[in-house]
Amino acid sequence: MKTRWGTLSIWLLAWLVLSAAGAAWIARDGLRQLQDDFDTQARITHRLLSQQVVQYDAVLATLALLGNADDRSGAEQRLSAVYPSILRVARRDADAAWPDARLAAAEAQSRQAQRAQLGPVDLAAGRYWLVMAAQPVSYALDIDLARTVPWADWPMDPKASPVRLTLQLAGQHYVVQPGAKAQGPWRFEFHKHLASASQDFDVAAERSVLLSELPWGWMLAWMLGVGLLLASARWLQSQRTERRRAEERVRFAQVARLNALGELAAGMAHELNQPLTAVLANTQAARRLLDEEAGPDELATARSAMGQAAEQARRASDVVGRLRRAIERPASDNRGQALDLHGVLRRALNLLEPELARHGVEVRLSGSGPQGLRASGDPVALEQIVHNLLLNAMQAQAQQAPGTRRIELSYGAADARHCRIEVCDNGPGIAPELLPRIFEPFFSTREHGLGLGLSLCETLAQEMGGSLGAAMGKDGHGACFTLRLPRVQ
Repeated sequence: MKTRWGTLSIWLLAWLVLSAAGAAWIARDGLRQLQDDFDTQARITHRLLSQQVVQYDAVLATLALLGNADDRSGAEQRLSAVYPSILRVARRDADAAWPDARLAAAEAQSRQAQRAQLGPVDLAAGRYWLVMAAQPVSYALDIDLARTVPWADWPMDPKASPVRLTLQLAGQHYVVQPGAKAQGPWRFEFHKHLASASQDFDVAAERSVLLSELPWGWMLAWMLGVGLLLASARWLQSQRTERRRAEERVRFAQVARLNALGELAAGMAHELNQPLTAVLANTQAARRLLDEEAGPDELATARSAMGQAAEQARRASDVVGRLRRAIERPASDNRGQALDLHGVLRRALNLLEPELARHGVEVRLSGSGPQGLRASGDPVALEQIVHNLLLNAMQAQAQQAPGTRRIELSYGAADARHCRIEVCDNGPGIAPELLPRIFEPFFSTREHGLGLGLSLCETLAQEMGGSLGAAMGKDGHGACFTLRLPRVQ
C-alpha cells in the first residue's frame, strides 16, 4: 500500500512540475504577445501623430513662402476648413507686433533656427501655438490637440483600451486616452518623441496587465493534457508490470502492443502524409520558379532595375534639396546671375530623361535669338520652374497613345529687355474658364493634386523679376506656359 502511494506521489509531483513549467511558458508567451500588440499600437499612434504635426510644419512653410504683406484678405483663415485642428491662423506684418510676448520670443527662436518653433503651450487645455518667422509676414497656428488625433485611423478604442496614452512636454501632459485604472503585476511603457523638430512632444504610452488577462484557457488545457499524458504513461507502466507476472499475459500483451504500434504507425503515416506532400510541392514549385525566373538575364534585369531605382532616388533627393533651398533662400538679388538658357534647359531635361522615356514622351528643344543671349535670375529657381513645367506636361498626356505624346521646349528673346522660355504640350489643354485660376495656391486640375507646383513656379518667377503665364497650345491643342525673365544687356 505504501509503495502504491509512493509511486502515485511521484507521478503527482511530475504532473505539478511539468504543469507549472508549461503554464509559465504559456503565460510568458501571452505576455510577450500582449507587449508586441502594445508596442505595435504605440508605434502606430506615434506615426499617426507625427504625420499630423508634420503637416503643420508644411502649412507654415507654405504660408511663409506665399506670404504677401499687401494681402490682408485673411485667406489663410480658410485653412481651418481643411485642417479642423487649426483653430486660428495669426500673422504679424513687418510693421506690427504680436499680442503675446511668448509669440514674439518664439518668432525670434524660429528666425534663428530657420524653422517653426513652439509658442505658448497649454497641454492641460489641449492647445498650443506654432510660430514660423518669415519675411515680410510671420505666421502662427493655434492648434487643438483633441482634433489633431486622427481617430478614424486610430488602432485602439480610446474608451475601452487599457493603454493610457499622453503627450508630454516640460512637465505638462495631455491625455489622449485614459486607459484602464486597475493596476496589475506587469507594466509596459513606450516613450518616443514626435518626428518633428518644431513640435518635440514625447508620446508616452503605458499599460498594466491584470492576472485575468493571462491565457488561462491555454494553461488549463496544458495542465489537462499533461495529466492525461502522465495518466496514460502510468497505465502503460502498470500494464507492463502485469505482463511480467504471467508468461501468457506477457505474450498477449506483446501481441496487443504490436497491434497498437501498427495502428500508431498507420496513424502517423496518415498524419505525416499531408504535411510532407505540402513540403514537397512547395519545394518543387520554388525550384521551378528559380529555374524559370532567376536566370542570368533576370538577375541582370534586376540589377539594372535596382541601379535605375538608386539613380532615381538620387535625382529625387536632388529635387528635394533644390525645393528646400528655394524655400529657405534669402530675398533674391534684383540683379541676379547671368544664365545660359540652353544649359539650364538641358540640365532639367537630363533630370527627367528616364521618366520621359518610360512614358514615351518626345521632347524637342529649340532656341533662337542673338548669339550670347543670357537671362538674369537664379539658376536653381529657373531649373526648378522648368522641371515642374516639364513634369506637368508629361502628366497631362498620360491618357494619350505613346506615339502622340510631345513636348515643345523653346527659348529665345521676347523683346529687347526680356528672354522667354516656352513649354508646350500636346495634351488635352486647360479649359478657358480655369486659366485665370491656374496659378492659385491649392487649386489643381488633377485628382489628388496639392495645387502648389504652379503657384510656387509663379512665385519664383516673380522673385527673379519675371512672369509666368499660361494659354491654350498652338492650333488649339494642349497647353503652353511662357516664362519671361529679364535679359542681360
